[in-house]
Amino acid sequence: EFLQVLRANQTLVLVGETGSGKTTQPRRVAAMSVSRRVAEEMDVTIGEEVGYSIRFEDCSSARTVLKYLTDGMLLREAMTDPLLERYKVIILDEAHERTLATDVLFGLLKEVLKNRPDLKLVVMSATLEAEKFQGYFNSAPLMKVPGRLHPVEIFYTQEPERDYLEAAIRTVVQIHMCEPPGDILVFLTGEEEIEDACRKITKEVGNMGDQVGPVKVVPLYSTLPPAMQQKIFEPAPPPVKEGGPPGRKIVVSTNIAETSLTIDGIVYVIDPGFSKQKVYNPRVRVESLLVSPISKASAHQRSGRAGRTQPGKCFRLYTEKSFNNDLQPQTYPEILRSNLANTVLILKKLGIDDLVHFDFMDPPAPETLMRALEVLNYLGALDDEGNLTKLGEIMSEFPLDPQMSKMLVVSSEFNCSNEILSVAAMLSATVLSGFHAPVGMHHRISKQVLMQIVSVSQYSLMKQMVSPCLEAQKAADEAKARFGHIDGDHLTLLNVYHAYKQNNEDQSWCYENFINHRALKAADNVRQQLVRIMSRFNLKLCSTDFNSRDYYVNIRKAMLAGYFMQVAHLERTGHYLTVKDNQVVHLHPSNCLDHKPEWVIYNEYVLTSRNFIRTVTDIRGEWLVDVAPHYYDLENFPQCEAKRVLEKLYRKKEKDREESRNRR
Repeated sequence: EFLQVLRANQTLVLVGETGSGKTTQPRRVAAMSVSRRVAEEMDVTIGEEVGYSIRFEDCSSARTVLKYLTDGMLLREAMTDPLLERYKVIILDEAHERTLATDVLFGLLKEVLKNRPDLKLVVMSATLEAEKFQGYFNSAPLMKVPGRLHPVEIFYTQEPERDYLEAAIRTVVQIHMCEPPGDILVFLTGEEEIEDACRKITKEVGNMGDQVGPVKVVPLYSTLPPAMQQKIFEPAPPPVKEGGPPGRKIVVSTNIAETSLTIDGIVYVIDPGFSKQKVYNPRVRVESLLVSPISKASAHQRSGRAGRTQPGKCFRLYTEKSFNNDLQPQTYPEILRSNLANTVLILKKLGIDDLVHFDFMDPPAPETLMRALEVLNYLGALDDEGNLTKLGEIMSEFPLDPQMSKMLVVSSEFNCSNEILSVAAMLSATVLSGFHAPVGMHHRISKQVLMQIVSVSQYSLMKQMVSPCLEAQKAADEAKARFGHIDGDHLTLLNVYHAYKQNNEDQSWCYENFINHRALKAADNVRQQLVRIMSRFNLKLCSTDFNSRDYYVNIRKAMLAGYFMQVAHLERTGHYLTVKDNQVVHLHPSNCLDHKPEWVIYNEYVLTSRNFIRTVTDIRGEWLVDVAPHYYDLENFPQCEAKRVLEKLYRKKEKDREESRNRR
């Protein structure tokens, strides 16, 4: 029936409830796991007839006829192949998740379909927002596939929970003690929380001795390496002794297990009702991940996970009243809460000039689009008419943020492209690779210990580079002495990378130096890909002599050339203000600086109990007026201490010019 409808129509909307067997997968973890499974079932080698493509990793070939890829990668492919001519059928799965890339693909494919009558599009969704998709794709036919779900009993708490993490752990232990056999799936918001919960659950169940069965506690989040991800599919452990209480598998996951991955054997779901969601404030250009309440649609997906193989139970750690009154019906599309600079750059590269009239399913706020155009104009990627410049074309080819790609493209002008490649790779790879204790060491490391180790360095970034060890303080001092750079975190990352290469990428060297080998390997892989893009555009690979006093100065200037809009100034009161937007911020406690510099560039802005800037490097005020005078134009600058300092710097620059003219 499906094939008949598809033959008769160009576009088809398929709604398959959880358990209908529709999986294709646009997410990173899922693209890998599903393509491997399909290759196995078709009895072919992965990367040959069946392949996958995710950021920084393409596992496909000329022989590939079936390719699983993330929505972001399909968007990148459209940049070089605007009509997507290599494909005859495109399936967009998880369309209900409304990620940024999926929403842009909707608008793009709608245009492509007009120009390619031979192309077929299947839009797959797990929720009933399908009518909206139908309307958008010119009344495409809708096909519903019933799910094979067993009934799921839903329990709410009587009172709101003060601490959802503690409540989730308590609920796991209660289920394990009192409920019949069946695996447990717990939804939490992020890697750190998940690792913490896994340790606590293992410890609590361990303390109960042999009155309960053994447990296998498995984490799941997107930055986990593939080998660790596969653990979620392993069976529950057998009883310790014959006839003893049965074992149980407990999976602690982000919302990746909501729809993207299905784990058989799950009978109990624990849903605290939160997930990490991107929020963006265009006025102050701050994009941050915030733990926010999920939607009713997500809650429905989560509970459905308990009824895959037999009747199940879902424990919602919030009240029924809260479910009815506080949760939004659908998750707010990502395009309405994101910084769109990267998206706008891609659309411009695709030849879409009229962004205001681009057919978005949910058009973003004009202010967000204006901010994106403004940022790209300041970076030199767009000219004053909003057209893509030569620089912008090259920048759009890098799968990175526009600031980072600008830094890379101009780095050869500062004679340090080799080093900037390493910094960019370290920043990108650490986002992709989480912190992993070696097997058997989980019980030895607490959050406090981790914090001590990484006071050496970057909390989020460097925590992934630094492995746990027994003598945390010694590790911190050692690593700081070896790799810490007093001028900043970016340079510390560079030192770590250089040391790794000088020691032939040796795993035991990494272990001895408290460095995470896998994260460095990922950075190396990313760097090789970035080098390939650099050579494609004949961008020179060069370095300043290491013994020159300009070695680190040039690197810091090149970083500033990309990140001049992410600068903070130290006020006399002792706190920092972001330049132009005047937001009060604090240096993240994990930084490597041994002083509070007057000016810093930062890689990210973190909204927690206080506003932190993380991954910071010391820069000099006079560089601002040299590297980015168009941005530090004092005519449209708010009154603040930074402005007064800049005025002095401009006067000094003018005076120096005068003097050098007079000397001539």
